[in-house]
Amino acid sequence: MESESSLSVLSGLFWFFQNMLYAAVNLVTAVLNPHMWLDWSDKESLIRFVYYGASTELFFVFLLCFIIVILAGLLSQKFLWGVVRVTEGLSNSVGRLVAWAGLIMVIQQVMIVFLQRVFARSDIVLGVGVPFEYGVSWFAEELKLYNAAIICLCISYTFVQQGHVRVDLFYAPASFRKKKIIDLCGSLFFMLPMAVLMWMYSWF
Repeated sequence: MESESSLSVLSGLFWFFQNMLYAAVNLVTAVLNPHMWLDWSDKESLIRFVYYGASTELFFVFLLCFIIVILAGLLSQKFLWGVVRVTEGLSNSVGRLVAWAGLIMVIQQVMIVFLQRVFARSDIVLGVGVPFEYGVSWFAEELKLYNAAIICLCISYTFVQQGHVRVDLFYAPASFRKKKIIDLCGSLFFMLPMAVLMWMYSWF
């Protein structure tokens, strides 16, 4: 029994390091041959992008990049602060932009209610010549897109702005250092795994 468990551990480690090695090869291949996965006029390239979008291979490429950034940050604190500033700036910019989808969602919901309940219309026609015509149900389904965009693209913005709800029983009285440790552990053990699961299960 003990030999079987040790063998399974060794096979798991072998699988992990094998995938990390393949990740380096896949990363170099993807960077040197962007047409293989970005030329969407080619159906094979598009299928490759869709298939590998939620694959183990891409996960290990991301993991490899993450490890490289962390190791480079340990060697150069200036580099790590640069990465932090860039990612926070990107999160803030994307979050502020996508947050407007909340206003669009509210206006569209009010429009749908008025069209259905007040004007008793089942479609919306906009424009002249070739009209833009869709049923109200299409606009109602579009609300899900806005909701998903707000949740997925504003989560990092909310994190940067310290807007997430925490258990203040532990967090509020903690020192600055302990708060950063809590943030680090929460990001590594809760937010990142959930982000990976959402990415891998929602891709298709």
